[in-house]
Amino acid sequence: MEPIAIYGGGGFGREVRLLIEQVNRVTPRWDFIGFYDNLEPAGLGALEAPFLGGVTELNGLTSPVHLVVAIGDPVVKDRIVKSIDNKSIIYPVLMHPDVQTGKYQKGAIGEGTIITAGNILTVNYSIGSHVLLNLGCTVGHDAVIGDYSSLMPSVNVSGEVTIGSRVFIGTGAKIVNGVSIGDSAIIGAGAVVVRDIPAGCTAVGVPARPIKFHNGAHTK
Repeated sequence: MEPIAIYGGGGFGREVRLLIEQVNRVTPRWDFIGFYDNLEPAGLGALEAPFLGGVTELNGLTSPVHLVVAIGDPVVKDRIVKSIDNKSIIYPVLMHPDVQTGKYQKGAIGEGTIITAGNILTVNYSIGSHVLLNLGCTVGHDAVIGDYSSLMPSVNVSGEVTIGSRVFIGTGAKIVNGVSIGDSAIIGAGAVVVRDIPAGCTAVGVPARPIKFHNGAHTK
């Protein structure tokens, strides 16, 4: 069993702990050792697991530890990962056992990516590092998803879609075939993206249209 910890003591962190448990039921691999977070333990609620400290403590580790960064906001996630400079930290791909894989899939998944229950990945996709695919998403053929992006539950990504880095896509959004979404964009819940969306904007509606541009600070 390999030691694994979670950075992020909020609700999603607790969901990732459940994901680790679900993986272990099928293929025992992980020894969950606790949570890291820069908040004080009193502000983290009932973790029911050891609180291990923050980034300072992570950077002081001398033995290898696998770490899952359970942060939904892409900008915060990017900042946290880049603040951890300890070469002993390993970022595993954490994938729910019901996500189907096969030798003809020819997909690529970067380190630290989290793929939860109910996701469907087809063929020749490229998913970057520290990406989140929350419950029940679909990723079509030849789709590209950039580093640190987060897709909330039931997002549908059609074939040949390109999603930039640090993109946040809200629950139930649909991205039609062949469109591109620029870096640091926010797509609102339930939006339908039928044409390219520029970088650094918030886009909502059916069809999705930019309603404002921002400096990359994501809000949920």
